[in-house]
Amino acid sequence: MTDTPHDSDVAFIRSLAELLRDNDLTELRVKRDYGEDDALDVHISRVQPQAPAPVAQPAPVQVAAPAAPQAAPAADTAPADPASDPGAVTSPMVGTCYLSPEPDAKPFVSVGDAVTEGQTILIVEAMKTMNHIPAPRSGVVRQILVEDGAPVEYGAPLVILG
Repeated sequence: MTDTPHDSDVAFIRSLAELLRDNDLTELRVKRDYGEDDALDVHISRVQPQAPAPVAQPAPVQVAAPAAPQAAPAADTAPADPASDPGAVTSPMVGTCYLSPEPDAKPFVSVGDAVTEGQTILIVEAMKTMNHIPAPRSGVVRQILVEDGAPVEYGAPLVILG
């Protein structure tokens, strides 16, 4: 990029910041090419206030039966933050998530389905482009964390594979 700033760059960056705030986004990246050796690459992000984490209550002590303890259901052992789950498939971009290839079509996957590495599990539309999101590894779909047509942010957990 040349050392001469374009007059419109400051206004453009301010409008991006307003867009970020007005649409409650956390991150935005834009690149403007002005010519062969002249470009503006802007990455804006902000930290949103997070709700306080719930206080963990101690588990009740069982005194009665000498039977072997039963394993808790998988949902009870899942991390509080789905993005930290080792089986989480996260969004590679900001966009709109679609669970099926067309509005009235069968979803790509459902909870309990076995998937193979590379299999399309959903679509994230960004800038009118349908981006097929592949399973990063083979496994079973434990949870689908998004609804069809829901907006998603970069890094948002979409699906949990087991």
